[in-house]
Amino acid sequence: MTSSPAKPAKQMSYPVLKEIFTRFRDLEPEPKGELDHTNAYTLVVAVALSAQATDVGVNKATKELFKVADAPQKMLDLGIEALTDHIKTIGLYRQKAKNVMKTAQILVDDYGGEVPSSRAALVSLPGVGRKTANVVLNMWFKQPAQAVDTHIFRIGHRTGICPGKDVDAVERAIEDNIPAEFQHHAHHWLILHGRYVCKARKPMCSNCLIRDLCLFEDKNL
Repeated sequence: MTSSPAKPAKQMSYPVLKEIFTRFRDLEPEPKGELDHTNAYTLVVAVALSAQATDVGVNKATKELFKVADAPQKMLDLGIEALTDHIKTIGLYRQKAKNVMKTAQILVDDYGGEVPSSRAALVSLPGVGRKTANVVLNMWFKQPAQAVDTHIFRIGHRTGICPGKDVDAVERAIEDNIPAEFQHHAHHWLILHGRYVCKARKPMCSNCLIRDLCLFEDKNL
């Protein structure tokens, strides 16, 4: 599990968090995830495939896959060999293919071919962890679930928005501290900010819309 970096910034106050997320919302009122999908099932598959892979790489692999297998039964009908061929450019593709097929079978057998809308049911599926479940709950079922990835974990500590000793603590920090009106889109705003502005090696502090509020001591100005 990801561990916290040394000397994380202290947790920001409510007024500061409200100002930060107001700015995020003003810049991008309806942030979107970058994984292509057409329904709840293809979202589950796409997010599961994205582990240790880029969204761009997953989208390339699933472009043709989802044309022929956009439902659990269709995935079973496609078969594991054809599935494997579609996703062979993605890291850990053999194990991921096995998980996708097992998940499709479970969805057909136990859920009538539908994706369940509870976290407990989602995380019981092969290859679906808490982060994947939270993405699906947030993006498809419109729940204020927080999917903490490496970007959120990093900038949570760096900025003071949501520091925590592990991903579960960071998830709780978001839920406990960020004002309710921003909860639904919080993780999307943070992911996009970490991916394109508050980068790991060379944060673009001079172009950051929250640089005056950020607690990062080593700003790259």
